[in-house]
Amino acid sequence: MVSSELAASSGSKDEKDAGPASYSNPALVQPEGAVRSDNWATRNGLSLDSFKKRDYGTGIVELDRSMKPRHLHMIAIGGSIGAGFFVGSGSALATGGPATLLIDFVIIGIMMFNVVYALGELAVMFPVSGGFYTYATRFIDPSWGFAMGWNYVLQWAVVVPLELTVCAMSIAYWNEEVSSAVWITVFYVFIIIVNIFGTLGYAEEEFWASLLKLGATIVFMIISLVCVLGGGPEGGWYDNYYGARLWYDPGAFRHGFRGFCAVFVTAAFSFSGTELVGLAAAETSNPAKSLPGAIKQVFWRITLFYILGLTFVGLLIPSNDPHLLNSTGSSDVAASPFVLIGQYAGLNGFNHFMNFIILVSVISIGVSGVYGGSRTLTALAQQGYAPKIFSYVDRGGRPTFSVAALLAFGLLAYINLAAAGADVFDWLLALSGLAALFTWGSICLSHIRFRKAWAYHGHTVDEIPFKAIGGVWGSWLGLILVILVLIAQFYVAICPPSGGFNDAAGFFQSYLAFPVVILFWVIGYAWKRTGWLRTHQIDVDTGRREVDWEEINQFRTELATKPAYIRLYHFLF
Repeated sequence: MVSSELAASSGSKDEKDAGPASYSNPALVQPEGAVRSDNWATRNGLSLDSFKKRDYGTGIVELDRSMKPRHLHMIAIGGSIGAGFFVGSGSALATGGPATLLIDFVIIGIMMFNVVYALGELAVMFPVSGGFYTYATRFIDPSWGFAMGWNYVLQWAVVVPLELTVCAMSIAYWNEEVSSAVWITVFYVFIIIVNIFGTLGYAEEEFWASLLKLGATIVFMIISLVCVLGGGPEGGWYDNYYGARLWYDPGAFRHGFRGFCAVFVTAAFSFSGTELVGLAAAETSNPAKSLPGAIKQVFWRITLFYILGLTFVGLLIPSNDPHLLNSTGSSDVAASPFVLIGQYAGLNGFNHFMNFIILVSVISIGVSGVYGGSRTLTALAQQGYAPKIFSYVDRGGRPTFSVAALLAFGLLAYINLAAAGADVFDWLLALSGLAALFTWGSICLSHIRFRKAWAYHGHTVDEIPFKAIGGVWGSWLGLILVILVLIAQFYVAICPPSGGFNDAAGFFQSYLAFPVVILFWVIGYAWKRTGWLRTHQIDVDTGRREVDWEEINQFRTELATKPAYIRLYHFLF
């Protein structure tokens, strides 16, 4: 067996071709690869010269590594909180009731916990742009990797115009007289401006937006606790002890087993983007140091935002409330339970404050959509799975044409202004509805296959610098939960919560993503003529980043001598 010390000094003969030899020890980094401009304006995308093609030196086509640990931590804890959580939770509450809402989100949370830890283990060892797709290509099947890459690009390409539309609806809560087209344009321009600043623009926007979302959620839960205990303003709904009365009337569950299954897809959509922390790791200077701490924040995001937040929503808003999204059949942001609680409590201004937070969250997801989709598209192009033009990286460190392609999809937001716009948008959403589940399942399977190949090639678990907390069994749990959710959604596509059976249009609006993924896989197989990789075919060395084992072992030794509360802190954070 190869010792961890030997692993520190060894490395693949192809290491040089994969870029700098180490993310963990600056002394090991070679002065090759992408060459950053000495000019500040060019480096930050603020000059015309910054759009020229970057000098890649002798390394691979690389993006910037300008993201800081604080950016990564905030992306992990609040980066993907958006319309799915703040607005979609209302639809989920009306569909399944408060108990179903809580149970389904806990199940998806357990799934995501294991998915993100598996992703963290892979991303520390192989921090490459477009990580999810490249892991599927490397550890499962190149054809399936092709399908996952394009599936992920398509997912975000549809999310961008959706979030722009919800932004306009958020403004309509205050002013319905101004056309939605005006606000779509305003926020579209804002997304363009953020992307001009490249990686750093995305990172800073996500840092401050996540900080705001985190603070607002804490304020919301404090106020909600007071309301549940009957401390709301006199004359409002919550001026006497409220407790869990809504779990008895109108009840904890709605629409039975169908409602239970239907809420899964809303929960999955709400968690979409959690995996972006692994994608962003490739653009930090030291993933082995910054990523593990960021991965641990996901537990607190799941517990704080989703579980506690939605518990209060289920205690304070009745599942048969006529304002809820599913009850009215509209896409009105005023149907957000987070807005309704402030309105019903009689807290003047709180509903407007929460609507502002929703607006910030939604535009944040729009920016994330351009980031995630463009980086994956660039990775596809670098591997020959997309037109070569999308591998272009300019002197500002931006994948210029990939960003432009994702921004072009944002123009679809204007379709919603047409009479038939809602129907068109429903079909676009159907393309991406289950896309995240396939990504998460692929991450878990990639981790399982990586661990098997790692052992086959004579390595030990001790040589892995950051290990998934559940190991292979955690990834198996995540993968099984993904499969069960896909089965549940298939059942709902046939038997909707409203009763009866779906017609063909209703079925495909619920399950269109599945045949689309299969189509991508068939195209990938026809193109590359490669199938399922055998264990001996999986390469676990090429492109693997060296880590400073001396530093890591020294830290572990010092930590073992610390008091229990300090060891617990490092375990949790």
